[in-house]
Amino acid sequence: MKVRFVTLGCKLNFAESSALGKELLLRGHQRASLNEVPDVCVVNTCSVTDAADHKDRQTINQLHRKYPNAIIIVTGCYAQLQPQQIAQIEGVNYVLGQEEKYDIPKLVATLESDAAKAAIERAEPYGVLDATLLGEEEMRRESERVRVGAIREVEEFHGVHSADDRTRCFIKVQDGCNYFCTYCTIPYARGKSRNPKIEDVVKDAQEALKQGAKELIITGVNIGDFGRSTGESFIELLRALDELGDEAIRREARGMDYRVRISSCEPNLLTDEIIDFVAQSKHFAPHFHIPLQSGSNEVLKIMKRRYTRELFAERVQHIREVIPHAFIGVDCMVGVRGETEAYWEDYLAFIKGLDVSQLHVFTYSERANTKMLEMDLYVVPKKERQRRSKILHEVSEEKTKAFYEKHAGRKAIVLWEAKKEGDQMSGFTDNYIKVYGPYDRAKINTFEEIML
Repeated sequence: MKVRFVTLGCKLNFAESSALGKELLLRGHQRASLNEVPDVCVVNTCSVTDAADHKDRQTINQLHRKYPNAIIIVTGCYAQLQPQQIAQIEGVNYVLGQEEKYDIPKLVATLESDAAKAAIERAEPYGVLDATLLGEEEMRRESERVRVGAIREVEEFHGVHSADDRTRCFIKVQDGCNYFCTYCTIPYARGKSRNPKIEDVVKDAQEALKQGAKELIITGVNIGDFGRSTGESFIELLRALDELGDEAIRREARGMDYRVRISSCEPNLLTDEIIDFVAQSKHFAPHFHIPLQSGSNEVLKIMKRRYTRELFAERVQHIREVIPHAFIGVDCMVGVRGETEAYWEDYLAFIKGLDVSQLHVFTYSERANTKMLEMDLYVVPKKERQRRSKILHEVSEEKTKAFYEKHAGRKAIVLWEAKKEGDQMSGFTDNYIKVYGPYDRAKINTFEEIML
């Protein structure tokens, strides 16, 4: 069958979709190109905000209009949280929760078998599933098209590593969250915090290197919590990933070097020990992404975050002391309940004073079943939320521009990527500055020292 994945949201979703797609290819199915009509569309959804939910629904509707005969399977966070809502969308055939998504290869194989049987009975060319021709077993499956289990009870970890191109590979090292911040649904969408053993991550990373990856990105929901399931620690994982390049691996991987990026890590879990390790490591990129969410201590308390803004500022200061050229990205949320004008002004002043490189701005939206909705708090009008978001986006642009200008004239190592943009190619430096140069096929997936 020809299958198309449409993935929304985070890098973790992308990694999982890519791994499922790879398994389908190994089972003999095909990836539908953009100019082909798919038999099956898999939509891996995000549900971090109302806007994300809206985009999920919009994507499903667009796919159904474009491919009315395709079987649509919806999975991911939105499917876990609102399965019955999704089941009512026209064109949706199956809704699978986070744990059930790993049954997609088996489900697609069943759909292919059913379609083949139906085609034979009709003496017509192979087509999609016809519910009128199903036997008892198939009818039972049709009645179970919504398959969403209790994710908080799941103990199993599904490790994945998957590339988005020849250059980088995302490696899932952790899933779930135990924090239950008052505004967030992720613990209900992803389950409890869990992780594989370090030795399993190392095997995934070594396999990625053998397949040609030059950059490994370790990802998860709350990766600093790594080790909860296995009695290990995040710093132990980092040390192991810094020692992947043994001679056997390097020979098989054409003698290449590699680098590792850490995705988002909570400030209370990003210790000075970790920062110091990155500063002296052989392979870790000087790149940090740290969730702040609010620069007001009062709002952080309302959110039930596990740090103060003073601790956050200390983390940023320590990074700048030991890795002055590091890229520091920051997650910021605006307009949460309880964010009064005074708290907002305090937040804005704090973020302006931070020596960071970029802000990733989220506008708060009410999420069902979150504790924040049960609290008697000031509600920020939606237009004011949008105004505050616009201000932070402008602050982010200023900080990114200043970061780039600060590094002009500095030597840096760029990893060139395959995408051709006119007569140019692009890549990222170790500290996440995007650069361009004349297209040269021979440079794809190679490191080069350049002058910024």
